Amino acid sequence: MPKGSPELTNARKEEIISACKSLYRDMSFKDITIMKIAEYTSFSRASIYNYFETKEEIFLAILQKEYELWVADLHSITDRSESMTKNEIAEALASSLDKRRLLLKLLSMNHYDMEENCREERLYEFKVAFGNSMKAVDGLLKKFCPELNEQKRRDFLYSFFPFIYGIYPYTVVTEKQKSAMEKAEVGYVFYSIYEMVYNCAQKLLN
Repeated sequence: MPKGSPELTNARKEEIISACKSLYRDMSFKDITIMKIAEYTSFSRASIYNYFETKEEIFLAILQKEYELWVADLHSITDRSESMTKNEIAEALASSLDKRRLLLKLLSMNHYDMEENCREERLYEFKVAFGNSMKAVDGLLKKFCPELNEQKRRDFLYSFFPFIYGIYPYTVVTEKQKSAMEKAEVGYVFYSIYEMVYNCAQKLLN
């Protein structure tokens, strides 16, 4: 880690993360390189390695921030209401994830490869954010569905979280993919992120 104030270190990390996010809007993961990211920052490629050793670490940092933003939304939902019906919980979860499209896009990537190419301390920071998201959903269920015991809440979490990993590919389909599915006689029916999350959460809760 380079010498300097924590503020400078955080500012440079944020600049790197922001540059990578901008590239990811129009480029694929495989086409983004550290060199390409450096072109969108105010410092050199060599300087980036002082903060992130691999591009996977940068993407994991983006994913961590997306989880942190989602956790903040979940806490806000839990804190601002005294009671919620199961349908309202499903609606709230659907709305919260509909705002986190980048989170869902990143979740559809191969996590095994991404996490394998990151240092353990970076992976630990990410796992804290991921764990907090599970705790936030569990806290929502605990407050508004007191009839659900710990096992039933765990069943919900371990069905819901694997489900959200696959949402993005079903809601964002290219024309080439549609054409291939038509030729393969695979019927494609469009569902929005909100609709998919709402339907899943409602079924799991009921």
